[in-house]
Amino acid sequence: MRPVVASQNVFAGLKRLTCATLPALALFANNAHAQSYPAKPIRIVVGFAPGGPTDIYARLIGQKLTAAWGQPIIVDARPGASGNIGADVVAKSPPDGYTLMVPSFSIAVNPSIYPKLPYDVLRDFAPVSLYASVGHILLVHPSVPARSVRELLALAKQKPGTLLFASAGNGTAGHLAGELFNMMAGVKVTHVPYKGMAPAQTDTIGGQVSMLFDSLSTGLTAIRGKRLHPLAVTTLNRQPSAPDIPTLSESGLKGYEVSAWYGLLAPAGTPREIVQRLYTEVTRGLREPDARDRFAALGAERVDKNPEAFGDHLHAEIAKWSKVVRAAGVRVE
Repeated sequence: MRPVVASQNVFAGLKRLTCATLPALALFANNAHAQSYPAKPIRIVVGFAPGGPTDIYARLIGQKLTAAWGQPIIVDARPGASGNIGADVVAKSPPDGYTLMVPSFSIAVNPSIYPKLPYDVLRDFAPVSLYASVGHILLVHPSVPARSVRELLALAKQKPGTLLFASAGNGTAGHLAGELFNMMAGVKVTHVPYKGMAPAQTDTIGGQVSMLFDSLSTGLTAIRGKRLHPLAVTTLNRQPSAPDIPTLSESGLKGYEVSAWYGLLAPAGTPREIVQRLYTEVTRGLREPDARDRFAALGAERVDKNPEAFGDHLHAEIAKWSKVVRAAGVRVE
């Protein structure tokens, strides 16, 4: 019987050795993979049509990564369903750092608007970087008898439901900015959705709609032409491009803040070393003068949130907008 005992002891020893060494081997493999990364082209998925902000940011990031690493960056447009089609592609991709996504503000809103998403934002993605924030501006048609937020609130309370605000569509930043305005002020300004910001702004300029929350870049153009009157910006702080325009927070709605933002995500499970390499290189590239000029042209503020801070931001945004969506009964047709 002794040979049998010896065999069992050997087997038990090998089992203990294997259990002890497997994690170390896995860590070694991950480190080796991270050190050789990137060894082939990287794909950045964009969930919206080419030519928009997400596409522009993806190409800018691609240029910086190619210059740093010498690998081609492929921008892959997968438009549709408010970015959900592209997000699903990335969520189901291998977590090896070779498939990334440029998400927008909508990825924090979609879980509340779409009842059955094929992915979970907090479970299926690894945050890499949050790098851009775009404030909005509250504009009214000159015929609206209000030249301040307080005057607008008084008018809205006097005539509930009669003021109309335009947006680029249900669930967009401009739409939710208006619903947050209603919720925080205790008023009822009626939403009129359009298929894009251009027709929404056109009808506001034409007087068919009373007001809208436009992005700073396009809103300031309408102000310079004196076609719409600015009341406030939606950011917590005044904007360098419009220092004389107060914030909604300082105009009676303390704590009001809406910013469309853009970041970089990888599939969940992507090695931390690769996530960190991406964050470091993207941050370095977007600090260069040509990138700063591009941000200014887009009316964007450069921000710098690392993977952990971006993860916290996602949690906070999802929680914030779920409350607004529920209170307003927002639905996507």
